[in-house]
Amino acid sequence: MKKIILIAISLMLAIGARAQKEGEIVKTGLNFGPLPAIAFDADKGFQYGALLQVFNYGNGENYPNYNSKMYMEYSRFTKGSQLIQFRYDDKTLIPGVRWSSAFRAILDKAYDFYGFNGYGSNYDASQMNPFYRYARNEYLFKSDLIGKISKNLNWTGGLYASYYKLGSIDYDSINKGKADADKFPTDMPTLYDAYVKSGVISEKESDGGFSLGARLGVEYDTRDKEGAPTRGIWADGHVVLVPVGEVPFYRYSFTWRQYFPIVENDVLTFAYRLNYEGTFGSRAPFYALSYISVMGEQIDKEGMGGSDTGRGILRCRVLGMDTASYVAELRWRFTRFTLWNQNIAFALNAFSDGVMVTRALDTTALPQNLRTAFPTAHADVVLKNDTKERPHVAVGGGLRFIMNENFIVRAEYGLPISKFAKEESALRGQDGSGSLYIGLGYLF
Repeated sequence: MKKIILIAISLMLAIGARAQKEGEIVKTGLNFGPLPAIAFDADKGFQYGALLQVFNYGNGENYPNYNSKMYMEYSRFTKGSQLIQFRYDDKTLIPGVRWSSAFRAILDKAYDFYGFNGYGSNYDASQMNPFYRYARNEYLFKSDLIGKISKNLNWTGGLYASYYKLGSIDYDSINKGKADADKFPTDMPTLYDAYVKSGVISEKESDGGFSLGARLGVEYDTRDKEGAPTRGIWADGHVVLVPVGEVPFYRYSFTWRQYFPIVENDVLTFAYRLNYEGTFGSRAPFYALSYISVMGEQIDKEGMGGSDTGRGILRCRVLGMDTASYVAELRWRFTRFTLWNQNIAFALNAFSDGVMVTRALDTTALPQNLRTAFPTAHADVVLKNDTKERPHVAVGGGLRFIMNENFIVRAEYGLPISKFAKEESALRGQDGSGSLYIGLGYLF
């Protein structure tokens, strides 16, 4: 997915200001971080919306960590898609317990679907984008509690609920405003349609449905600060138990994050994240497989490829029963100062992200008779799946604007290394051609 994203905010004013480097200000009370955003996507149209972060530092005794945080976002696309988010994180309301709740709704008329098992499903960049799309409305809610076991060890538990409404693309919406030569044929099934017809995506899960369950686990945290840590370990493991739904499922998640100060005083930091998402048993709804499950303040990271899980790799390119991923970053904070009673810093980062399927989903039900439903060229795309799975790796870099250690705006670009494979290689172009991302915060 190619995006041109412009964010209207006066971040770079600080670089030209004649501000002197001073001691860091201890923030107190409420601090607001509004951010308007405009984006463009060839299939969704222009995005317009806004987000707001509100930090409550109380009397400042916990700074640079906050006492509570609220995050709100609303965006629309000119072709009808919408994004709505609300998150609340409070460390003081319940004595000794951190309470975090989040709700997200993504109403998407053209969500990515490239098949299952990573390189085991062929991606043909010459096909029109709608071939790799389906309609997906996602509603996620979670409410988590985190409490102390010992100084650095915590228990975690929470309620999880989701609702998905899935179906084929809306051809009229997808083709709106396009020249006839660029329109996706209205009689052409998509890859999602092929998987539904073949039974690889079962009838029960093909329309989505409601799920309700719980998540339980433990967390180990020795970070020096939360927003932009420079030392320590942050690890958690939990199980996801969803017995209520169209397709009940049971999964587990383990994430290890570590931060090393190479140059002290937040100047140069090496950080990495290792994650494993697994499934108990042999089946889970396919729409539940594309996440890194997260306890606490953040909501689940979607995609298995894309801005939160594999920058530079096509979103949802890596979908299987079990997946493993890594992120490695070198973070250089090259300037810092105070301006307008705010602690300001700018940082550069270089990164490498990787993700792969470690346990495949059974796709043997994809029958050869799909050729009767698809033109030959598209049938070849659907059925070509003889490439062995291996890590999908990308590299890139970006810029960070950091205010008061918690309000962080990021802009970065990632390139998949498969883009540079030899012409005759089966991997060439299989992960896309690279992507630009602008958003908030560090990934971890």
